[in-house]
Amino acid sequence: MLDLDKIENSTGYLVLNEEGAVLSSHGDLQNDEKTANIVFGLVSLVDTVDPAVFPKHGCQKIAIVFDEFSYTICQSNKKIYVVKRWTNGNGGDLIDIGS
Repeated sequence: MLDLDKIENSTGYLVLNEEGAVLSSHGDLQNDEKTANIVFGLVSLVDTVDPAVFPKHGCQKIAIVFDEFSYTICQSNKKIYVVKRWTNGNGGDLIDIGS
């Protein structure tokens, strides 16, 4: 299991199951069902992309970047992990939360 509390500049996280239900949450994303539903919808949409378009490169990570914070989303072991991080105004400063 990933230790999501120890990710630098993290302000919160969500862990969802493969049906989109929140398994755990913390910080800014504590019990945030609205964000969970949006993320699950986005992951479901990405899963419908035609593999012929991206034959050897399935989506491994989704980054949603704003000026002051970002969401990094990845899927592993039938779970969806979402981490919200401060970016200090540098939206390109993303990290890999694992796979």
